[in-house]
Amino acid sequence: MVAFTEAERDAVYKTIYARRDIRRFRDEPIPDEILERLIRAAHHAPSVGFSQPWDLVVVGDDGTKADIAEIAERAIAAAREGYEEPQKSEFAALKLEGIRESPINVCVTCDPTRGAPHVLGRSSMTQTDVYSTCLAVQNLWLAARAEGVGVGWVSVLYPYEVREALGIPPHVEPVAYLCLGYPEDGFPEEPVLQREGWRDRLEVEPLVHEERWDADESTETDGEAVGSPDSS
Repeated sequence: MVAFTEAERDAVYKTIYARRDIRRFRDEPIPDEILERLIRAAHHAPSVGFSQPWDLVVVGDDGTKADIAEIAERAIAAAREGYEEPQKSEFAALKLEGIRESPINVCVTCDPTRGAPHVLGRSSMTQTDVYSTCLAVQNLWLAARAEGVGVGWVSVLYPYEVREALGIPPHVEPVAYLCLGYPEDGFPEEPVLQREGWRDRLEVEPLVHEERWDADESTETDGEAVGSPDSS
């Protein structure tokens, strides 16, 4: 396989730094050929032992999306009660899902039995099946950004209820519930939670340790993130 050209290499980094978590979507369908490319990109993620533990449940039915949205709404309401003011009000003002608005939802799951009982490389780190599934999520997300499609990861959900709503087998774990669609307001210059003042991006230097982790080092000060906002 030939090496990347400089322009191709730059495009890879541009896609990585321009990826955003999108919550507001236009009422516009995703063409089938683009959706197929995104699914194939997810399926070409690396996986420990080439186990490929993922399945993808593609949801376009409004009724099913409404069922999942109701689960998210209850989970978000419960999570909100865990904060004190002023964060409680700030949390309530955040838009944390676009399940109903997005034309397509994708639930990415992990099957820990695929290739079992002996998956190469998983004997001592059993959770590498979940880690591998997350790589499929990222592949899809980056491919979507390159296609101009927004993705939002809905993490405030009850997985067992999602499993039941989508008919996922009991041994299969829902890992990521994604909303896909064209962004209502384009892709923001900076992450939404950074823009809204919820949390700043950490500087990379304190997170890189040479040879050993210095126990005296810390990337947090009094619960606040170190570093100033950036545009990536």
